Amino acid sequence: MTRSHLPHLGRRGEGWFVIQVALAAAVGIAGGLGPAWSGPGRVLGAGIGLVLIVLGGLLALRGLLDLRDNLTPFPKPVDGGRLVDTGAYSLVRHPLYGGLILGAIGWGLGTASPPALLGAIALSAFLRLKSGREELWLADRFEAYDDYRARTRRFVPWLY
Repeated sequence: MTRSHLPHLGRRGEGWFVIQVALAAAVGIAGGLGPAWSGPGRVLGAGIGLVLIVLGGLLALRGLLDLRDNLTPFPKPVDGGRLVDTGAYSLVRHPLYGGLILGAIGWGLGTASPPALLGAIALSAFLRLKSGREELWLADRFEAYDDYRARTRRFVPWLY
């Protein structure tokens, strides 16, 4: 499926949100299936996991605060909204998704759970598709979106 053929999954993209919630819940539950490793690797994984969870939480929280009246759980922008390109959105186009990805990877590492890490990978791939659908709607709505997209990372500041 090419980017231009990403399905709407509802008038506002409700299906995208439902799938996202299900995948995030699966990652959370899968963390209870660990730990699969112990010793120094477990301690290191727990430390890195905690850092990723905190960073992901901060990125997502800042994204929530920056959106204000533009906040919607669905990928289609709110009617009458504006393009937000300040705060967290000056660093990444999708800080909520980026925060969720960092948190999910951190959870998998912190709980030493391979199923949670696989779920985090699946969630990341899904959010890549969902963000593609969202960006099509954003580009249709906001003339400046293509320039914004060209200068801003997708999910993780300075990385991706």
